Amino acid sequence: MRLLVVEDDKDLNRQIVTALENAGYAVDKAFDGEEGLYLGETEPYDAVILDLGLPKVDGVTVLQGWRRAEKTMPVLILTARDRWSDKVSGFDAGADDYVVKPFHIEELLARVRALLRRAAGHATSELTCGPVRLDTRASRVVVDGNPVKLTSHEYRLLAYLMHHQGRVVSRTELVEHLYDQDFDRDSNTIEVFVGRLRKKLGVEIIETVRGLGYIAAAPAKV
Repeated sequence: MRLLVVEDDKDLNRQIVTALENAGYAVDKAFDGEEGLYLGETEPYDAVILDLGLPKVDGVTVLQGWRRAEKTMPVLILTARDRWSDKVSGFDAGADDYVVKPFHIEELLARVRALLRRAAGHATSELTCGPVRLDTRASRVVVDGNPVKLTSHEYRLLAYLMHHQGRVVSRTELVEHLYDQDFDRDSNTIEVFVGRLRKKLGVEIIETVRGLGYIAAAPAKV
């Protein structure tokens, strides 16, 4: 899953980005509304964390610009403002959730997980595909009750496919949603990661759809 953090406080931006990366997400960052507006319009994000009090372009204007451009990614607003009118302005502009500073990082992570879960149509933080269970809270994967150790990129790939299980996901989409903007992207590496995942999981839940991409689906019962 690929996220964008738009926050002008460099220390807070760094703390949020670090926490998200440690939780298994690919994260891009921006420090003003102008840069954030551009990234949100030109890059495919699964969710955005957006401060309202931004330099150059304020957060509400940024969010309104995204929604006018028909960008539908869920947006979590961050702000030091606690007046009800500011919250209403954020929601009316298209926000999906709201956190008032100061906040606990664990709460922020939980709200991000909830946004991603709802966007993909899942009711709980634990995703299941056949014998594979993925706990988004702990970034943990088990197969038939046995823990499986994955690299960060393998986990991101599996998480994305399981969030969208039952749907064919192209290599291009995977590349766009698994790597941040500074990563040297190469769609050929996806095939390598899929091969590693299949070997580590030991079960066939990732199918190759020739010419189209990959799909996560529970193995057929014999």
